[in-house]
Amino acid sequence: MNRETGAAIDTVEHIAQSMPDILGTRIGTRVMRREYGSLLPELVDHPFNDVTRLRVYAASVMALMRWEPRVSLSRVQFLGATLQGQSTLDIEGSIVDTNEPLSLSIPLHLGGSV
Repeated sequence: MNRETGAAIDTVEHIAQSMPDILGTRIGTRVMRREYGSLLPELVDHPFNDVTRLRVYAASVMALMRWEPRVSLSRVQFLGATLQGQSTLDIEGSIVDTNEPLSLSIPLHLGGSV
């Protein structure tokens, strides 16, 4: 179900909807599911360097492998942040049940601005 309209959506659209939710949720903030989320929100306002890039990869892959079992990841690429704090995470992989290829571009907000 689409979280904004309530309309029915297919598997790929549901995965595309759930990934930003997983990555943008701070661990410990979801009631009755305290372990849900990722460490990405902890990286807000960190300097954009190689260490932060590696932490983004690790936080993303760990969260998606745990909370999105319908997807098998093959590549995750973090595209640099702009001055407005906007960056993109490109994800490639396949849907586990159908072995259908999956390619998504997920916007991230790692800076102080929204």
